[in-house]
Amino acid sequence: MNFLTIRRLRATAIYVGMLGGAIVVFTLVDWQGRELLTPELREVRTESGSHRGHGPLVHVLLTLTAVVGLGWVLGRAFRWVGQPPVIGEVVAGIALGPSVLGWLVPGSRDFLLPAASAPFLEIIAQFGIILYMFVMGLELNLDAIRTRTQATLLISHTGIVAPFVCGAVLALYLYPHVSSANVAFTNFALFMGVALSITAFPVLARILSDRKLQQTPLGVIALACAALNDATAWCLLAVVVGIAQARVDQGLSVLGMAIAFFAFLFLVVRPVVGRWLSQTGELTRATTAGLFLGMLVAAVTAEWIGIHAIFGAFLFGAIIPHDSVAARDLMYKLEGPVTVLLLPAFFALTGLRTQFGLVATVEEWLLCGVIIAVATVGKFGGTLLSARLNGLAWREATALGILMNTRGLMELIVLNIGLDLNIISPTLYSMMVVMALATTMATTPLLLWTGYGRTGKTG
Repeated sequence: MNFLTIRRLRATAIYVGMLGGAIVVFTLVDWQGRELLTPELREVRTESGSHRGHGPLVHVLLTLTAVVGLGWVLGRAFRWVGQPPVIGEVVAGIALGPSVLGWLVPGSRDFLLPAASAPFLEIIAQFGIILYMFVMGLELNLDAIRTRTQATLLISHTGIVAPFVCGAVLALYLYPHVSSANVAFTNFALFMGVALSITAFPVLARILSDRKLQQTPLGVIALACAALNDATAWCLLAVVVGIAQARVDQGLSVLGMAIAFFAFLFLVVRPVVGRWLSQTGELTRATTAGLFLGMLVAAVTAEWIGIHAIFGAFLFGAIIPHDSVAARDLMYKLEGPVTVLLLPAFFALTGLRTQFGLVATVEEWLLCGVIIAVATVGKFGGTLLSARLNGLAWREATALGILMNTRGLMELIVLNIGLDLNIISPTLYSMMVVMALATTMATTPLLLWTGYGRTGKTG
């Protein structure tokens, strides 16, 4: 038995042991948590308003103008304190929502973006994030990932299992304080596990891009781990939603269809697209239409399966040879309009749904600190240890753990799902948003501390 076989057997044993241990821990947590009692909570919802005046187009354009302008200003300001522009854009979206502008100027939402206009902004925001993830897929070098497939899979899934267990254990403490008797502990614990397992793939990709790290060995493995992490986390979330809605079979079917979809893209579609682009050469009008058509079909398929459209767009971009002339030209033409105009719409939408005013007491802010600490220990610690076991040096493993601890937009999407299903309360939702922002803003300074990204531009 050679060394390579022994190493593979050891990795398989670690993987199986990790999953088995997580199942055992969650079973014990669930058994203990079912005996907990919860207080009655006062639910606070944002008033929708009923503004009458200009049509939705005017309000959407006004919102985009405000968030793009403020995002550019804050992005420049945050650059001076070592943060990438994306952080300023996220903060701009929150500043225009009820947490800041709505608090300073009551009724401002009815003027800036009435409830009737919000769905139009949501469509623009979703389309912007789909295009952005498509561009990130175009930049992904699959050939570089292929040499470390086993390590990438193990690292990414350890980065799910460890925070998932931490989230389930944390649920034992949170459930009596910030949940409701209407929520089953099993659903609450499962959701907390998934929520702490998320890596903000779009924000991570943007940080790597801003720091010129997306095509370095660290950037490649970080993007691959984040992609596998979030794709798996979305499948887990589908299972949780199915359990919460008493449809376990639906959640498991999502997992099966997602695996089949990934296999079809990489085994069938990728060779066809590669041969087609090698014959067409430069980016023509027909080539552009074909690539966009493929992206849209993949996005629709992913959304229909239940793993979110952005993963379909990203995976279709990833199967396109990143060094082809068509891919390079398309990246160059899309990157500016998507990142400057369309992506801020997503920040505006998430900001309008965030209410920091619900976290009012010292005890609640201390609880936020506990959530941040547990989320960081699970995500960073799990990734670091797994990366070291798979041969990465301490410096690279530490940087990878820091990157995987990035949350943000994907976390907000998950939290909104939990809020819509009444699994989490508005108060816990706001606390989790604080956690997402804190872990995201810590990424760049800690990454610079490891020595990575010092020569990259911040925007």
